[in-house]
Amino acid sequence: MTTPARKQYLDIKAQHKDDLLLFRMGDFYETFDEDAKILAKELEIALTTREMGRGTKIPLAGIPFHSLETYLPRLVENGHRVAICEQTSDASTSKGIVSREVVRIITPGTIVEENLLHGETNNFLAALVIKDGQAGLAHTDITTGTFSMTQLDESKIDLELARLSPKELIVPITLPNFTSLTTPNYTVTQVNDDNFSSTWSTSILTDHFSVNTLESFGGNKMPLAVDAAAAIIHYVRDHEQQSLKSLTSLSTYSTEDFMVLDEQTRRNLELFVGGRWDSKQASLYAVLNRTYTPMGGRMLRSWIGQPVLNISLLNNRYETIEWFRNNRPKKEKITDSLKKISDLERLCTKILHNSASPRDLSGISHSINTFPLLRETILDKDESTNLKSLLNGLSYHQELAALLSNSLNEEPTTTIGDGKTIKLGFSHELDEAREESESARNYMSTMESRERQKTGIKSLKIGYNKVFGYYIEVSNSNLDSVPEEYIRKQTLISAERYITPEMKECEARILTASDRIGEIETRVFRQICDQVSYSVVSLLKSSEKIANLDALISLATVSEEYGYVRPLLNNSGILEIAGGRHPIIERIVETGSFIPNDTNLDVDETQVVLLTGPNMSGKSTYLRQVGLITLMAQIGSYVPAQSARIGIVDRIFTRVGLQDDLTVGQSTFMLEMVETASILNQASKKSLIILDEIGRGTSTYDGLAIAQSVAEYIHNHPGLGCKTLFATHYHELTNLADTFPRIKNLHVSVSENKGEVVFLRSILPGGADKSYGIHVARLAGLPANVITRAWSVLSDLENQSTLYKNPQGANSTKGIQLPLLENNPEFIEDLKTLDIMSMTPLEAITKLYELQKKAQDNVN
Repeated sequence: MTTPARKQYLDIKAQHKDDLLLFRMGDFYETFDEDAKILAKELEIALTTREMGRGTKIPLAGIPFHSLETYLPRLVENGHRVAICEQTSDASTSKGIVSREVVRIITPGTIVEENLLHGETNNFLAALVIKDGQAGLAHTDITTGTFSMTQLDESKIDLELARLSPKELIVPITLPNFTSLTTPNYTVTQVNDDNFSSTWSTSILTDHFSVNTLESFGGNKMPLAVDAAAAIIHYVRDHEQQSLKSLTSLSTYSTEDFMVLDEQTRRNLELFVGGRWDSKQASLYAVLNRTYTPMGGRMLRSWIGQPVLNISLLNNRYETIEWFRNNRPKKEKITDSLKKISDLERLCTKILHNSASPRDLSGISHSINTFPLLRETILDKDESTNLKSLLNGLSYHQELAALLSNSLNEEPTTTIGDGKTIKLGFSHELDEAREESESARNYMSTMESRERQKTGIKSLKIGYNKVFGYYIEVSNSNLDSVPEEYIRKQTLISAERYITPEMKECEARILTASDRIGEIETRVFRQICDQVSYSVVSLLKSSEKIANLDALISLATVSEEYGYVRPLLNNSGILEIAGGRHPIIERIVETGSFIPNDTNLDVDETQVVLLTGPNMSGKSTYLRQVGLITLMAQIGSYVPAQSARIGIVDRIFTRVGLQDDLTVGQSTFMLEMVETASILNQASKKSLIILDEIGRGTSTYDGLAIAQSVAEYIHNHPGLGCKTLFATHYHELTNLADTFPRIKNLHVSVSENKGEVVFLRSILPGGADKSYGIHVARLAGLPANVITRAWSVLSDLENQSTLYKNPQGANSTKGIQLPLLENNPEFIEDLKTLDIMSMTPLEAITKLYELQKKAQDNVN
């Protein structure tokens, strides 16, 4: 036999088969059956059983309802969708079983809980639909109100998803090639195809935004993007309906307006994490981030992840940075204001969710009170139009500021209803309740002295606790003096506690006034939140302006402290950097010890640079610093150099290091070739290619052949011809500079004295003369016997001239590498010496027969 509660649970669970259902029962969220086993395992709590009908015991695990925010992060981070089922009727007044329903379904992309969010990172929910080689992609962060969409070629989906790094991606069940889109970086949620139906996508969006057409959003030219955006509205409505209020606008963008960065380039350039252990501190973002607000941090992060191609926009950012550098007193005023600004975007979301606390409203109040000073400091009549446009749209919010200033105490608590939130004089009704409470409490406080005088018991005292309320306490030695009207309430070891009718009446007055204060203050606070909600749209616009301002000041601060310079941008194929430095490495090494280097690339003259030199000499650092300087220039940042002239690039490609991906069955060499193929197939004339070793994962001959053919392909292919830095250990490749006009050799300088090697880390013209591999092995700590034997083997190899040829000539002392081709066979030497012009036809035929036989013998 099934109990009513069990039946109710099963009915609700049937509607949420794929969700972990937290079923509210009194002060606990309970789980049953398989959900209970999952909850117990994930949270490491006890798994018990409970009888739910005669003879029916089922698994049970639960958590206190007030601990939900403590446990929820572990469930969501482990990939669970959590359905919150609440009691929707009062147990004391309900006849029969309490009504329950699911009020929220928490998924990775619909999180609003503060303790599950990262201040400087967006929590994106994305939707994707594909049709006829085109894709519609929309994304939102419901905690900040960000909502954007784009339509792009199907081949660019993975790149854009890598940039967005959504927490959750929703796709139609019938999405073609769905499995190729799955990635451990985000949760993929399949939904019914009807959610993406073009039949009603437009009406879903026009209804949500209360408009007649999507033309103002740019949606009339992006039908698939509209389908994806509508799917997000549909999904949020089902899972976190309150958040729909925060989606107040929809923007469109084109990936053609931005530099595309694939995942390997983000990783290799260490944009957001770096070092061996993926440390956030060893990243470009950590170096550039001096923002004061979470909005500014998120804005800067988005700039780094999406460099722009618009030179005018970038020059505007440079000019603003220059103004901050030249107006330090004003900059300090602005930063003082920024320090007082809270995360307005997420506070607005909390307002719309009715989850804002008094301190959240106080944060909004302190934030908008800084706006007048910001505008006054920046919008000076003498400042440039570009600078003034930075704060266009930043409202004073005078009415809102007055409301919050007049209504909230200066230091409100986090709770509502304790009487310490609303300022005295704002609500007449609340003030009356406070006066009544104060009067009753004052009367109670004078009762102690009156009772002492009345009874003659000098040690009598009046106390209070939450269980027994107010009481009169008399020690055992004075019990004979207790008046008859005292009513015994509690017996202690050394005393008795009493209450009197007068005290009960006064206590009732206090409790009634306290309840009334709580009810009135809560109601007044909600009314204030409702009024604030009308300003959310303008607050979100203001927060965007603050984010821009904060991000630019951060770049200005870093540029000044670290000696960065303003780059000169153009649309040429030139990349000239004087005294360039690696922005991350120079912050880690000892101050002043980093060696700057120049870079000169020009698609018409020096298109491909072949960089040779030993390991640990700084080749990888140099390559990455060129990529980082280029990227920094295209986010609007000054760059670590003495000067820089940079032609805008549409993409930065990197192929760096040896690694494998056994999860997809790709060996080190296969992954290297896949990455190289991706670069050669996708790069354009305006790209920047950075190759740090090609062909190292296979045999010497194969690797050298592949490396050479790649270099030649980049140089010769009519669709490429782009700026390229190519670091290699294959010294034979330096000969390419003699054949190909736009290939130049550079090497990292090394000093050797009596077997001791010093890496000078300067980039100089020409090829390297040695590999110094054994020197590096010794520095790495290989045993002395291994090093000694290595020198012996190397000497033997160098002396085997029939197998190894010194490309520099017999008298050269330069290092030896395996050649691409074997030594010329004898018949080739004979062929070279033939005097064809003096030979008769018969002699020529005879000689040709001899050469053919020698060639056959050589092959055999």
